Amino acid sequence: MSTDVTAKSPAPAPPGGSGAAAGGGLLQVMLNGLRRNMRQYGMLIALGLIVVLFEAWTGGDLLLPRNVSNLVLQNSYILILAIGMMLVIIAGHIDLSVGSLTAFVGATAAVLTVSHHMAWPLAVLLCLLVGAAAGAVQGYLIAYFGIPSFIVTLAGMLLFRGLTEILLKGQTLGPFPDGLQKAGNGFLPEVGPHTNYHNITLLLGLVIVASVVWQEVRDRRRQQEFSLDVLPAKLFALKLVALVAAVLVVTLLLASYKGAPIVLILLGVLVVGYGYVMRNAVFGRHIYAIGGNLPAAKLSGVKDKRVTFQVFLNMGVLAALAGLVVAARLNAASPKAGVNYELEAIASSFIGGASMSGGVGTVLGAIIGGLVLGVLNNGMNLLSVGTDWQQVIKGLALLAAVGFDVWNKRKSGS
Repeated sequence: MSTDVTAKSPAPAPPGGSGAAAGGGLLQVMLNGLRRNMRQYGMLIALGLIVVLFEAWTGGDLLLPRNVSNLVLQNSYILILAIGMMLVIIAGHIDLSVGSLTAFVGATAAVLTVSHHMAWPLAVLLCLLVGAAAGAVQGYLIAYFGIPSFIVTLAGMLLFRGLTEILLKGQTLGPFPDGLQKAGNGFLPEVGPHTNYHNITLLLGLVIVASVVWQEVRDRRRQQEFSLDVLPAKLFALKLVALVAAVLVVTLLLASYKGAPIVLILLGVLVVGYGYVMRNAVFGRHIYAIGGNLPAAKLSGVKDKRVTFQVFLNMGVLAALAGLVVAARLNAASPKAGVNYELEAIASSFIGGASMSGGVGTVLGAIIGGLVLGVLNNGMNLLSVGTDWQQVIKGLALLAAVGFDVWNKRKSGS
């Protein structure tokens, strides 16, 4: 006995249905890609929204070329500190001494160049060595004596603040030599034909655009070779367009004023160098390893004590560099310099995606977090918001960033 089975043909799709389904599918893929990378891109999107909002609220004053240049100069030393602090936090530690060490190095530079008339390049070298020595001592106590970093650096904060007061005798000391001043306030020289823009800055901007595109494409291909998850092609293209547009806008704004500040070039070198180390070098991978899972890192052969020591030595050098930059910008060393810089650097790291438990974070994230705070400060100053409310708003921003990190980890775990 046979049974006839009649295959039913699918119902015809409504007109335009396939296009709508394709569009909806593409949108869903992009949303899924964005959701998977929310930790990486969340604060970048937030930074863009903050810039747009303050640009509207200030009537266009935020993105005036002069104000953009001032924004870079005012926040350069915080961004330098944020790079080092991000490495410290990734390694699972904290450093409360960087603000006081910044002030101490600035005071040392003033005594050497102003009181003892030492050549400023030699004074800069000695100040960097002072920062390295301070970081090495703290790193040795933390790594080899096992004293918690919170205690060691809290003691360092009090120690360096007191030494700054002793060194300056409670007075402001300046001015600095012209060469050192230009490091904090100077701009790249103008060369080439006379145009409405700064030629070297335009050239640098084009080089940065080419480098960004090459690096992003290279990283994507490498991830695909190892069968790792990558952004969908259209979302990746959108990311490239946004990055290129951001670089070109900043380049044109700076080039239409006095050009790129010297300290911005220094900051760019640090971002590229430390970004490469954290992505590709063994030292960077070891930092992530000891912060993410210290017992597993030890079993894998990672020399955790040496890595911790080197992380704090590096933080000392960057704190010294930040101290030289801020002293050169102010053209004087003050006993009150560097107050709360450590909190600004820590906040920049957490806003930029660092995790409280360590093992997570990027150098670019630290820069983005620092820029978020810098734009908030600058925008609120343009709007004449009182310092009391500024502190409230920045506190809420930090709380929101850390809360987002906790929520994101819980959601990933579930």
